[in-house]
Amino acid sequence: MSHPTPHSAPPLVLRPVGDRGVLVQLGSLEQVLSLHDWLQRHPLPGQVDAVAAAETVLITADSAAAARGFAAALRAADLTPVTATDDALVTIDTVYDGEDLDAVARLTGLSRDAVITAHSDQIWTAAFGGFAPGFAYLVGDGRLAVPRRETPRPAVPAGSVALADRYSAVYPRVSPGGWQLIGRTTATLWDLQRAAPALIRPGNRVQFRAVRELVLAGPGPRPAGQAADPAADPAAEAEASAFIVRQPGAQTTVQDLGRPGFADLGVTRSGALDRGALRRANRLAGNPATAAVLENALGGLVLEARYDQVLAVSGAAVPIDVTSGAGTLRTVPVDAPFVVHAGDRVALGTPSSGMRCYVAVRGGFDVPAVLGSRSTDTLSGLGPAPLSVGTELRVLVAAASSVVGDAEPSPAAPPAVTELRFVPGPRADWIAADSLAEFSRTVYTVSARSNRIGLRLDGAALVRSAAATAASGPAAAELPSEGTVNGAIQIPASGLPVLFLADHPVTGGYPVLGVVLHADLDRAAQLPAGSRLRFVPAADAANPLTSPPSTTKG
Repeated sequence: MSHPTPHSAPPLVLRPVGDRGVLVQLGSLEQVLSLHDWLQRHPLPGQVDAVAAAETVLITADSAAAARGFAAALRAADLTPVTATDDALVTIDTVYDGEDLDAVARLTGLSRDAVITAHSDQIWTAAFGGFAPGFAYLVGDGRLAVPRRETPRPAVPAGSVALADRYSAVYPRVSPGGWQLIGRTTATLWDLQRAAPALIRPGNRVQFRAVRELVLAGPGPRPAGQAADPAADPAAEAEASAFIVRQPGAQTTVQDLGRPGFADLGVTRSGALDRGALRRANRLAGNPATAAVLENALGGLVLEARYDQVLAVSGAAVPIDVTSGAGTLRTVPVDAPFVVHAGDRVALGTPSSGMRCYVAVRGGFDVPAVLGSRSTDTLSGLGPAPLSVGTELRVLVAAASSVVGDAEPSPAAPPAVTELRFVPGPRADWIAADSLAEFSRTVYTVSARSNRIGLRLDGAALVRSAAATAASGPAAAELPSEGTVNGAIQIPASGLPVLFLADHPVTGGYPVLGVVLHADLDRAAQLPAGSRLRFVPAADAANPLTSPPSTTKG
């Protein structure tokens, strides 16, 4: 694909983001928006997403080979300033009673009332999206620049009005976050029923209006792709279904290969954490790789069949019991197709190794697609709700040409210490040299606080570099928010690594010291709480900014 001659091309600073991404460091927000606009109009070969942030643009690829071609192509980027086309004013009614309001007052040297006045009197501008669907980074006059919290909250309430660095934002839904909370609103930031789902779009002007009380609107129409509540919608319960959920286990969600290409809207790819296991289960059931399956964590799932079906289970080493309506019990193996009859109950026990298993049915599970995918995104809330007792599951009709596969060898059980290869960067320089040297020798333990968003790790805390701390002040080193990826090893101010998984936020403000290779992410998906792991630097050839060795013919 050819690209136009650039109007202006100042030097670009490129940083590797694993083996399938490149982070472009730019000198101003104007250059960021210009490059992002250019990439939307002239996508690079193999480009999946381009995520604009405060000072960077993250570009991800569909393969390592495509990522290696990004550096040369980016030299053609046109950074001519672009003009916002939508500067509509959005007013957000806000009650200023946030948990961190007093902390913000101390950090800024203002009184509590002065913080409220400074926040509500100015007009903010939406610079870019990210983190989650409907989340917009709002740029103000700088009076309320504050650091993020040292330790992120595991759950920030929906509608929370917050500050971090020089930005303000509103959390669209319950999600983890490290911003300082100063208030709350009932405004709906993301609604798939609207022609433009995001209430605040890049270029919009935003004003927060201080109020004493908020009017809570009644429930609106169910967003597309959200599961029906049978109690509220009896017709949904009456629809024909192939299975009914008798027990959902700790967590069972519908997953496929995800929804790539929407990161600039704040929508992460999501999809199955162990994509190899999903593909294997679908292959055994006679499905295409894109068919939707059930992803179950730690067993406990019980399904009752309404009519005859072909199933296959792959992933964790889990016992599978099938009990007929007459009470006859049989045990079936993983990684092999099997038949269930009307009235049979299929029960997944506790895995002897691994954590997640994938249940495929011939034809694939039938739930509404949202932005091209049937996957549940636990961070954004897109897709069907996690399974619960009584959930009805429908199945698509299998293609006439589909063929059920033969049994396959199961993957080996994880070793005592799982090794995950990673490409250092993009922000390894934010970690002190001696701490970074110890990182790849440290064995970390997976915390029970881990989930589909990421693995929280316990072990030796990493120390920020003196240069990074000095650049941001003594309180805490702050990195302007930038794009993140599946496999990113993020280091919050506590120093304890978080390994991002498929439902990770699209952007974040803590440094990423490295990114796990795409090929190793399936192994990370199978690590339950208590598992031990070590990060191992990958060979230089995995770095997309490292030129491959030349070959000559003798």
